[in-house]
Amino acid sequence: MPIRKLVLTRAFERSYKKFAKGNSVLEENIAATLRLMETDVFTPILKSHKLSGKLHGLYTCSCGYDCRIIFSIEIKAGKELILLIDIGTHDDVY
Repeated sequence: MPIRKLVLTRAFERSYKKFAKGNSVLEENIAATLRLMETDVFTPILKSHKLSGKLHGLYTCSCGYDCRIIFSIEIKAGKELILLIDIGTHDDVY
């Protein structure tokens, strides 16, 4: 089993700050989701799946009622890197 690591892109960090600004409940939901992603990105509770269309090749998961995280998975030097690309509402990220 490869070592898994979450990698936050600058775009993700900007989106996160804007999206979760001042909402402590949302921040905790996102933190819990990130912990789950680090353990098993395809655990059923996250509803992770591949995307198609303009986001073909990427994945998404749910981190609450209207919160989605867009990410990609890369394997480098025996490590599974989960690159966090974007976060926001369904309409924001798609």
